[in-house]
Amino acid sequence: MSEPIPFVDLEGQYRKLKPELAAAMDAVIEDRAFIQGPYATKFEKEFAATINARHGLGCANGTAAISLALEAFGIGRGDEVITVSHTFFATAEAIYHVGAIPVFVDIDPRSYTLAPDLIEAAITPKTKAIIPVHLYGTPADMGPIMDIARRYNLKVIEDAAQAHLATYRGRYAGTLGDAATFSFYPGKNLGAFGDAGFISLESDSVAEKLKRLRDHGRASKYEHDIIGYNQRMDGLQAAILSVKLKYLSEWTTARRRNAARYDALLRQAGFKTIEPSNECSPVYHLYVVEVDNRSEVMTALEKAGIGCGVHYPVPLHLQPALKAQFSGPDSLPNTERVAARVLSLPMCGELTGEKIERVCDVFLSHARP
Repeated sequence: MSEPIPFVDLEGQYRKLKPELAAAMDAVIEDRAFIQGPYATKFEKEFAATINARHGLGCANGTAAISLALEAFGIGRGDEVITVSHTFFATAEAIYHVGAIPVFVDIDPRSYTLAPDLIEAAITPKTKAIIPVHLYGTPADMGPIMDIARRYNLKVIEDAAQAHLATYRGRYAGTLGDAATFSFYPGKNLGAFGDAGFISLESDSVAEKLKRLRDHGRASKYEHDIIGYNQRMDGLQAAILSVKLKYLSEWTTARRRNAARYDALLRQAGFKTIEPSNECSPVYHLYVVEVDNRSEVMTALEKAGIGCGVHYPVPLHLQPALKAQFSGPDSLPNTERVAARVLSLPMCGELTGEKIERVCDVFLSHARP
């Protein structure tokens, strides 16, 4: 039997970096710098510098990052936030956490990101923000999104959880809106050994508010001038991320190369894959392909020892927790069609061309476009 091909080879990545990671964790333990502290500050500066952001703040996870950013901009109860339904649940969940209401807009079926031409029809007097999701590592079309936001005086918070080092018009995701949020969940392109998140932004005053919000509203150790949260980044995760950050550019190059290999093999066979615009350079957190017989293909891949997944099979407006508040199941046709067809194939920096060919051999033997 052929060697299994994991969906994401975290074990292979860990084996290569084990000595560096062990040394970094030992240093945190020796210094007992467990919550925020110098290692978190070091990583914040490193990641902000990497994406050319003025401010960067670590926090507990990517979901907390979105809700903290919304609250820092004064978005709360009864406000509306425009976003997409084709995303992970956390995007809408964080909006509800601050008391706001998500308003779902359909996606561009080529890139699977927010369709700018549908935004204005969704704007009401209650609309206060837009959260475009850079899904699968593909930046949303931020130029027209920002133009609309400025016309209507709306804040734009990028959900860049899957888009570390992705670019749009030569600028990094995370520097295109008023703020941006990242996740460092272990399976992300830059992943911790647990939960961790990040907020990037330009505003000095909002950055200061975020520092308080994530840390119990502290003005100093024993003074709390606002009601905050316990959403801090811990030192161990920060130290791990500092080690991995040194390799992120190399891994991103490998992901793009692997995506190009997949595209060459699958598109010529008539399969629809991510179609990013010429203005962006995606980072392929996930490599997705549309297929007509998804369950059959997944079974075949799994029998061949090949990992796969679906991101995301149930749109947010059809989720049990949210569907009662949405207008109807036919309102987002592109989202619903894509959700029924997308399949995620193995993708990571450790993936080889030989393994990609094996994945495609099995896929093409069973899949229908």
